[in-house]
Amino acid sequence: MPSYEFTNEDVEYVHHTDKKLIARLYKPKGDGPFPAVVDLHGGAWTSGDLTGTQGLDQTLAKNGFVVASLEFRHNADGYPTSLVDINYAIRWLKAHARELKVDPNRIGIGGASSGGHLAMLAAMRPNDQRYAAVPLPAGSPAVDATVRAVAMSWPVINPLSRYRNAQKAAKSPNPPAYSIGMKEKHDLYWKTEAAMAEGNPMLMLERGEKVTMPPALWVQGRPDIVHDYHDDDSSFPGNEPERFISNYRKAGGDIEIVYIDNEQRQSSAAYDPITAFFKKHLG
Repeated sequence: MPSYEFTNEDVEYVHHTDKKLIARLYKPKGDGPFPAVVDLHGGAWTSGDLTGTQGLDQTLAKNGFVVASLEFRHNADGYPTSLVDINYAIRWLKAHARELKVDPNRIGIGGASSGGHLAMLAAMRPNDQRYAAVPLPAGSPAVDATVRAVAMSWPVINPLSRYRNAQKAAKSPNPPAYSIGMKEKHDLYWKTEAAMAEGNPMLMLERGEKVTMPPALWVQGRPDIVHDYHDDDSSFPGNEPERFISNYRKAGGDIEIVYIDNEQRQSSAAYDPITAFFKKHLG
């Protein structure tokens, strides 16, 4: 298998009045054009940064992908600012395809935990007017934010059920560490349960919302009570990963799930299935 040498550099991709946002670009050496992946860090929509995706990004770059790991607005900036930045970044990548040695027709998206949620949400609603609110500079090519494939690592696919699940867990006699402060993180970003239900890939499918469904992969560690749990408000018998897989397929989408040992999440056990998935769907 060819293993590419690669460079990385930080580039400002969008400038808001109060902050500039960086894409960390991992670029294989060679003429290209290469397929590209936009990668989104986790952190319960309130923390984390683009260093959190480094292991996967380096693996993808060695395999001939340009990777753009994004800074995006989160935390108190609130929903849907993250989606505005992600939607813009996909269009920015396509608009600058030639200088970045990227094939604009072979772009995928990935993310871990809350970043996995954002990746799927951005992929499902590429033309949502709220998300696409920031235009590219005048004279830019006419491009949209559609992606060819989406790979999620243990996504928070249903923010509302995780919100309620964490609150239940926090009230137990020996609450798990993740549940402490989780309600406050959700409240800071989402503000309301209505927003958690609206920007919710699981419930979008169950509402019958018309969405874009690119080929998808879900990599899930086990055991993982933070992302692999049953929603007590749902009649579906399985846990949230199985429920989403079922919904996505029922709506006509192509999705696979790979289970790994939860201790192996920052290793080739997680990175290799994602690399193989993007090779299959982005070429």
